[in-house]
Amino acid sequence: MAQTAREQSEPGGAGNSVTDFFQRLAEYPRRMNKFFHEVRVEMKLVNWPSWEDVKSTTTVVIVTVAFFAVYFLFTDTVFSRLEGLVWHHFKH
Repeated sequence: MAQTAREQSEPGGAGNSVTDFFQRLAEYPRRMNKFFHEVRVEMKLVNWPSWEDVKSTTTVVIVTVAFFAVYFLFTDTVFSRLEGLVWHHFKH
């Protein structure tokens, strides 16, 4: 009897894989229902930010991106002109 149990637990053993497949397939709706239930429970525990927090952090991000866009535009323009002067100076 122990030999039979060992063979069924081993991969490729004497277990009926078709029956196991259908058992897992039959459990699928129950497992999905449990999963979504757990997701709903966890989502209730999430500390969601207020609308004011979302607006203020979005404003900070937009202002920061605009600042760096202008900064990199300025530095790119300056270095491009310096590069042009250097190439013009050493051209001859």
